[in-house]
Amino acid sequence: MRPDGDDEGRHETELERLDRNWASLVQELRVVQTGVQFLVGALLLLPFQAEFAAVSQQMRVLYLVTVCSAFGAAVFLVAPVSWHRILFRRHRLGHVVAAAHRCALAGIALLGVALTGSLILVVDVVAGDAAGVVAGIVTAVLFAATWLIAPWRWRARSRPHP
Repeated sequence: MRPDGDDEGRHETELERLDRNWASLVQELRVVQTGVQFLVGALLLLPFQAEFAAVSQQMRVLYLVTVCSAFGAAVFLVAPVSWHRILFRRHRLGHVVAAAHRCALAGIALLGVALTGSLILVVDVVAGDAAGVVAGIVTAVLFAATWLIAPWRWRARSRPHP
């Protein structure tokens, strides 16, 4: 692919393009699924630690938001497997790729929320409330800049050919 996003040189059929897109998406999902599963497991252990009793009500709410976001990320990032299995050999690869794309975006957004919440919880316990707030703001801005703003800016600059 050329840097401007032009795929004209591929000379592939629609089905070949869908197969390539599906393979690329599955590889991307493999990268994030393992991390999300680890995060969910680590978060599930926290309330069963003796120190959790000392966590403020505000941090308990943040913990619940974080756990729910991590679970939501896991659901959305694994959903494409279900879509593929259910629609397998039904000649619906275009639907599977489109749905998996949307699920991946939702899962990545929820992962950003879960990671931000996790960092706030850790920094709050280790360094105090103010440091936790600063860490949360910095992390949220970092995720927004690297996961959303930069890719959307590049996308806007590289319009696909009709």
